Amino acid sequence: MKIEWAGTPNQTAGRAGRKPVAIVNHITAGLYPGCLNWMQNPKAQASAHYLVTKAGQIFHLVKDEDTAWHAGAVNKPNWPLYDGTNPNRYTIGIEHEGLSGDALTEDQYQATLWLHKHLVAKWGISVDRDRIIGHYRIDSVNRPNCPGPRFPWDRLFVDLAAAKVVKIQVGGKVLEGMILADDRTYAPVRAFGEALGFPVVWDPKTGVTVGGVKVDVTVIGGTSYAPVRTLAETLGKTVTWDGVKVVIV
Repeated sequence: MKIEWAGTPNQTAGRAGRKPVAIVNHITAGLYPGCLNWMQNPKAQASAHYLVTKAGQIFHLVKDEDTAWHAGAVNKPNWPLYDGTNPNRYTIGIEHEGLSGDALTEDQYQATLWLHKHLVAKWGISVDRDRIIGHYRIDSVNRPNCPGPRFPWDRLFVDLAAAKVVKIQVGGKVLEGMILADDRTYAPVRAFGEALGFPVVWDPKTGVTVGGVKVDVTVIGGTSYAPVRTLAETLGKTVTWDGVKVVIV
């Protein structure tokens, strides 16, 4: 999945010594590209770390290590992690393109699912309903419908619980794989094959091949994954675990 840098002046450098402990989900109440342009406009005095469009694009506006202006107004919060300080300092904000009451498109859902997995792994955020929340948990008065009643909370938590992100070292590269509900580790097929120097080919009739070998794939967030051990051993490689990451030699 590709994250495209967009940038915005609407941010504060650093996090005043804090680090992200939760993800706050929003809906833009506007459509792309206007919603992106607005968060880049200094007059808005608002931003988020990420914007996920209906087409499944992911824009990165504020570095994770800096403070986005997405949830600073607190009004009758229902969030036990609120500690009386600016929640922007210890949260990551994700905006989703859409009008009030919109459901996410499937492309949008798959993109935000991937992004949540990426952020959960990067920052060690627990997958629970107090660490992955909606804006309404912080401002229940002015933002009661953010991200709205059709946001797929149940599906998101089921899918997040079904996969854990793991690092896979292939030669000199480190890829991001996932441990799925079957307890097997999966690698992104194209990145895996290319890291080993094998051509990766997709054909509508024969499917995906790596180095000329047919591979059974699972599509997650628009990316094809395959079981690491099966894929590596088919290509004549050895799989080991060093306690931190999967290593292919």
